[in-house]
Amino acid sequence: MNPLRVLSLLACLAVAAMASPSSRSNDKSVNQALKPSQWLSPQALEAIPSVDDLTLERLERMPLEKGAELLQQVYHLSQINHDIEPNFVPSNVQVYVPKPNGDKIVAPINQMIQRLKQKQNFGQDEVTIIVTGLPQTSETVKKSTRKLVQAYMQRYNLQQQQQQAQKYNQDSNEDNKYQRTSSEEDYNVLANNANTNTGDIIVIDLGSTLTNFKRYAMLDIQKTGEKIGKWIVQLTSELQLPHETIHMIGQNVGAHVAGAAANEFTRLTGHKLRRVTGLDPSNIIAKNLYTLVGLSRGDADFVDVIHTSVYGMGTPIRSGDVDFFPNGLGAGVPGAENVVEASMRATRYFAESVRPGNERSFPAVPANSFKQYKQNDGFGKRAYMGIDASYDIEGDYLLQVNPQSPFGRNAPAQKQNSYHGVHNGWESQKDL
Repeated sequence: MNPLRVLSLLACLAVAAMASPSSRSNDKSVNQALKPSQWLSPQALEAIPSVDDLTLERLERMPLEKGAELLQQVYHLSQINHDIEPNFVPSNVQVYVPKPNGDKIVAPINQMIQRLKQKQNFGQDEVTIIVTGLPQTSETVKKSTRKLVQAYMQRYNLQQQQQQAQKYNQDSNEDNKYQRTSSEEDYNVLANNANTNTGDIIVIDLGSTLTNFKRYAMLDIQKTGEKIGKWIVQLTSELQLPHETIHMIGQNVGAHVAGAAANEFTRLTGHKLRRVTGLDPSNIIAKNLYTLVGLSRGDADFVDVIHTSVYGMGTPIRSGDVDFFPNGLGAGVPGAENVVEASMRATRYFAESVRPGNERSFPAVPANSFKQYKQNDGFGKRAYMGIDASYDIEGDYLLQVNPQSPFGRNAPAQKQNSYHGVHNGWESQKDL
């Protein structure tokens, strides 16, 4: 049977019928309880679109809770027989390297290394590799990726930062006439906190190859990651880049691909990359049997994850050394109107933390639930979500965020003194 049919109406109904023979209609076993007919009515099954009809645009038009409910139904139906194996591997992903002047070096991944050899001083300091996970045809996705790239360009180009800071300091009287609504516009903060490294950004635009939900669902994460991992080995060898300077960032399903790429790099070289950051890792629909797949701790020296759509496009599965849950576990986060926007908020949060002066805008505390967090009953020392996450933290961290930019609550940044210290950064603030 074609495994994709599990995601379609006919397959759903077939599974329900096969799982409910009349001779066992009174069976109360665990298997009986897990049948689709036990938790989805025929009307609900009919309402679930086939994989060909489910699009990113459709999800963006649906309210957050409705979109999350639909994706959860599709995911759980796809896992009934565990027989959906991935079959899509992009052949030649486009890669681009942004320049300070706004231009880009654009080339297929198999040609990019030769292009980078012609770029003066490439990779002398940090190298950040971003793996996109959703197509840039969505304005929400496109804007979030652009914000992340812009944040790194601002962080890595010190001379440009200093010029901007000087300009805005000279015009401070004029600036005070306007209300700043975004942390990314606060150049006075930038001027006082320009403690950054130089570096380069590589964007592997995997998301633009996922032009429909079928490709997204059927992406072979392992094989795709292995191809990128081999490319990173070639990159570090031919350009003589130290692996300790490489930070991979993956969005949505791209987070799992980044983890697989880092794993392949380790397998081929015996060395681990410095860091992998997962930005709302997705649920994995298609999986190879008897094979562990997905971003996980150990994929790099440090793996940090931000979950913003746990019961939507994302996964509730712990995926790193440290997992951050803004506003707890839910379908989305404050201000997000649909599951796509909720998923991309992880990218927006990380981008905000990358901008100089905002590194500690997202203080978080270990907690088991948002209720526990809100009651100031978290445990352990405070840590920071985003670029400034400490490499020695582990576990689950919760925090509160704003519904609009600036998203960071900017609570006092002092760490707690004792392991069971009380977190009271927002004791005097009203909830959003």
